[in-house]
Amino acid sequence: MAKTHSQYVCQQCGYAQVGWAGKCPNCETWGSLVETIIEKEREESRARKTRGGKKPVSLSSIPSRRIPRTSTKISELDRVLGGGLVSGQVGLLAGEPGIGKSTLLLQLADKLGDTLYVSGEESAHQLKLRADRLKVTKKSIQIMEETDVDAIVAQIKEVKKISCVIIDSIQTTTTQDLSGLAGSVGQVRECAFRLLSAAKGKNVPLFLVGHVTKEGVVAGPAVLAHIVDTVLWFEGDKTTALRLLRAVKNRFGPTDEVGIFSMEDKGLISMTDPEKMFLTKGVRNVAGSVVSSVMQGTRPIIVEIQSLVVPTKLAFPRRIAQGIDSKRLELLIAVLARRCGLPLYEYDCFVNITSGIRVKDTGVDLAICLSLASAFFDKALPNKLMAIGEVGLLGEIREVAVEARRLREARRLGFNITMSQGNTKFLNQAIKKLLR
Repeated sequence: MAKTHSQYVCQQCGYAQVGWAGKCPNCETWGSLVETIIEKEREESRARKTRGGKKPVSLSSIPSRRIPRTSTKISELDRVLGGGLVSGQVGLLAGEPGIGKSTLLLQLADKLGDTLYVSGEESAHQLKLRADRLKVTKKSIQIMEETDVDAIVAQIKEVKKISCVIIDSIQTTTTQDLSGLAGSVGQVRECAFRLLSAAKGKNVPLFLVGHVTKEGVVAGPAVLAHIVDTVLWFEGDKTTALRLLRAVKNRFGPTDEVGIFSMEDKGLISMTDPEKMFLTKGVRNVAGSVVSSVMQGTRPIIVEIQSLVVPTKLAFPRRIAQGIDSKRLELLIAVLARRCGLPLYEYDCFVNITSGIRVKDTGVDLAICLSLASAFFDKALPNKLMAIGEVGLLGEIREVAVEARRLREARRLGFNITMSQGNTKFLNQAIKKLLR
């Protein structure tokens, strides 16, 4: 039997000591000492394990095989995961407090059934209240109020029929082998390793809920994101119903897909037609409104851009951007002023992407410029107009990635008038065609 004890090891230089003193006496680095479990075993036992280790094999001799997947029955979650869950897959779900992580996982447990839901933050009665609101009715869901990781691992091994394990959250779990508090680097790392080993040994999917720091990153050691198979990031504005699920890391699928949800009273609803959320209904022939297309993973999404241009009373006119980078807006305003002759230096400019989505795609540059020009001339653009293109500093319109797919999706939705690099080369030409 190996003897187990803990000691503090410096993460910078590897120096080890029994007690924590705050500062490493070897490299004099503050906060680098982390409590770590140390196992001692006999030399002959270690040598026996070394001699019996696996030998390297040729890559060409390894047979290729398809990875079987289990559908979560939540279409947008399946899209982000790459088609469904893989047996033994360990995922980390992170996001701001109250964004809907527990709601999503409770709905997942209802879809899969035979799920062990371990709660270290909420009581079973609180989960029951949420389950009643979400209409979760599966009787095979087992709720466990526990923070001791060894008890959780024992329960995972004991249960005979299990489809998924959910830990809410990894920062609340602890092990008695370490003296650190819950959420400390040593506790989070050791608990994650033990849960991962249990899930891989049982060959069941495991989801860990991760806290987020005020800097907007996952709390705990960076090794937490390295050891899991999938890192999912749940984001959105709490004041709106829009929720986005992104895969930051995925060993079993792509990382460029985005799941779109709507937060409603009955829970998270998968948005198979997101244009219903992003387009304004019933408003026609209003100056400053232009429709464009952005890529979210492999999916083109139609968004509406609205602008307002008013005379300024300030020495420095205001440039307010919601949903796009403010510096990008200033650059496009400068192009409009210099290359197209629009005196926007005398006006306050406000630009908004409707429904709270944030766009980093430069393919909406042309739409933003046309929206500002439309608001400046107080002249509405055609209702069925779709504008796609990147605008350069010379005023030229550039082709964007997968432009053909975006235009095809636009035509499917009825936008039969297109403005892009294919029919217009310069921004001033586009403004003359549509507004002058």
